[in-house]
Amino acid sequence: MSCCAPGIEAASELAEKGQHHFDNESLIAASIDLKDGRRQVELAVPEVHCAACMRSIETELKKHAMVEFARVNLSTKRVKIIWRPEGDGQPTDLVEAINRAGYRAMLLEGEDEKAKDKTFAQLALALGVAGFAAMNIMLFSISIWSGADASTRDLFHWISALIAIPTVAFSGQPFFRSAFAAVRHGRLNMDVPISLAVILALGMSIYETANSGEHAYFDASVTLLFFLLIGRTLDHLMRERARSAVRNLASLAPRGALQRLENGEHQYIKLNQIEPGMMLDIAVGERIPVDGLVVTGESDVDLSLVTGESAPEHVGKGATLLGGATNLSGALTMQAQKPAHESFLARMVEMMEAAEGSRAGYKRIADRAAEIYAPAVHLLALFTFLGWGLYDGNWHHAMVTAIAVLIITCPCALALAVPIVHVVAAGRLFEQGLMMRDGAALERLAEIDGVVFDKTGTLTVGKPQFVGQATGTDSALKMAQQLARHSQHPFSKALAAKKAEIEFEQIKEIAGHGVEAIADGAVWRLGRANFAGADEIEGSGLSHVYLSKDGKAVAAFEFEDQMRGEVPGLVSKLKAMGMGLQLLSGDRQAAVKRLADNVGIDDYRAGLIPQEKLDVLNAHADAGQKILMVGDGINDAPALRAAHVSMAPSSAADVGRNAADFVLTRDRLDDIPFAMNMAKRAARAVKQNFGLALSYNAVAIPLAVLGYATPLVASIAMSTSSVLVTLNALRLRLDKSPTVKVKMIEPDPKPVAAE
Repeated sequence: MSCCAPGIEAASELAEKGQHHFDNESLIAASIDLKDGRRQVELAVPEVHCAACMRSIETELKKHAMVEFARVNLSTKRVKIIWRPEGDGQPTDLVEAINRAGYRAMLLEGEDEKAKDKTFAQLALALGVAGFAAMNIMLFSISIWSGADASTRDLFHWISALIAIPTVAFSGQPFFRSAFAAVRHGRLNMDVPISLAVILALGMSIYETANSGEHAYFDASVTLLFFLLIGRTLDHLMRERARSAVRNLASLAPRGALQRLENGEHQYIKLNQIEPGMMLDIAVGERIPVDGLVVTGESDVDLSLVTGESAPEHVGKGATLLGGATNLSGALTMQAQKPAHESFLARMVEMMEAAEGSRAGYKRIADRAAEIYAPAVHLLALFTFLGWGLYDGNWHHAMVTAIAVLIITCPCALALAVPIVHVVAAGRLFEQGLMMRDGAALERLAEIDGVVFDKTGTLTVGKPQFVGQATGTDSALKMAQQLARHSQHPFSKALAAKKAEIEFEQIKEIAGHGVEAIADGAVWRLGRANFAGADEIEGSGLSHVYLSKDGKAVAAFEFEDQMRGEVPGLVSKLKAMGMGLQLLSGDRQAAVKRLADNVGIDDYRAGLIPQEKLDVLNAHADAGQKILMVGDGINDAPALRAAHVSMAPSSAADVGRNAADFVLTRDRLDDIPFAMNMAKRAARAVKQNFGLALSYNAVAIPLAVLGYATPLVASIAMSTSSVLVTLNALRLRLDKSPTVKVKMIEPDPKPVAAE
């Protein structure tokens, strides 16, 4: 609901604590030399929780003359800084700038990557304590309302005070810390009026109890905290679901590599120690550490990181290797061409960070309301206090009335209005087979006007399927199926026979080429066209594997990434909803055209690398279009992050799932229209909740200002408004709208080989 600012200790002791772990030498050692007179460093900023936090840090850093670039990543809670050492100041000035913004910085080595979500545990404990205390205080209040005499009333008030004082001190910390930090740095947020209302209600209750007053408001202050903590806890849960994609992508980089020295010996070096010109040995199954060229060896390389396509690519001497790709079948020796921070994988991480930065500018409905609500409440309470004090001279009555105004205007209903809708909608979506990672994504999904699809693994199943023979006989097919049993290539796995029926005199797999065997004195080869001595078949949109006997081609076999059965019906449904559709793929032009024609998507682009997909999404955004991106691969992660909102099927790579706002848990795409309709219904429910909250305020505030509502009555009214918005949100669940299903087209059975 509001920016979760740093805690009291992070605000009051920051200068002392933050600087103890830093000196110029340690910062220089942790930074990267960009070779152009600049240096780059990443620091952890664990207290960052929202877009306002990001802006505060970036603004403070950019004030310094030596800083050329500063960007905070909300997912990893890190800040990247590029500066010129020869500028005015010292590297430690960067840390001091972050401290001045009210946040703690630390070196990445000091970051606890395995730390659990302590914030949620603290919120849950505070919520439990407040709820338990509120129930007990309410029991004493009921006795007082029933007409307890003066001595009994005073006793119950003191018992309530003994419960309320430690409860407020403990359970109010999430609001008090945030309010303190905001005021200390000259800002207002929603937690400032909340803290004032709770503290003043408690203080006035203690004063009344000490003077044997008839009324005390311990129940009001604790109940207020209880409802506010419900909203804060739900909001925190929804925000925390969207903070891991960049970290997962960065984890794909290997820790280091085996360097081949001039004397033929090897030594292991860390990733950040690899420099251009170094010779590196890459074993089968290892990831390529940095961009470079193949010096010796041949292999198949998994380039799904780059193109998203499942088919591996053959590489040999002189071929280009990209950091993050996987070596599949043969040992390679490569020459590094770029350092780790300039590799393809590093550029992917940077693209995701840049995309996230642009999305961070999106303001949630609740955040927009907070900008005007907090100052308005303060002014209203102040004018009420001064007005009554000057009117009748009874400053005690003026204070009680002002406290009632603060309580009755306390944003409990506003705090619940958004997160309760998001939680209910998330539960309904989960039942339908969609997991929502972030409540703000639900708001964005309600606004979309177009859908962009990836091809492989999204509209298709992501695995090659044998679809038939282009040339050859049944006996050739049988021989190919027996040869394919001895290969690990994806095409071979799709073609291989289930049982062994032919015994080969000799058989071997040649990395990057295919399988060679001897049977009855004949040499058989199954693999690439040049390996089998065949002419390449082009233009069909299908992939081919070739079979030869004694160097003469005898058959060619066709493979295709099978389209999901629900896709044609889904496309028709989205068109009926008025959505513009586009297909983006790293695959070949013919294959992309074939799929686009089959499903009815007119706008398609082929052969795209991640940067080009990202450029297309950014062009849509620049044109004012709000796009839903549906993709699955690692190469789609930057585009998923850059889109207005994104989805990934359950079969997607871990990075793809973590980069997406929604994950389709049932590995079907026909739930997408349901999610769109639910998002629109949720948007209406949020607006209705704000309408209920504002209507409540329109009636209750004048009564409180005129002195007709005590703090206790104000607390009851505030609680009632919170219950109303909760019941309205639950209508999303009670209204069992029929499940949206689109026509399913069953895939064709595996074709029989052509005669």
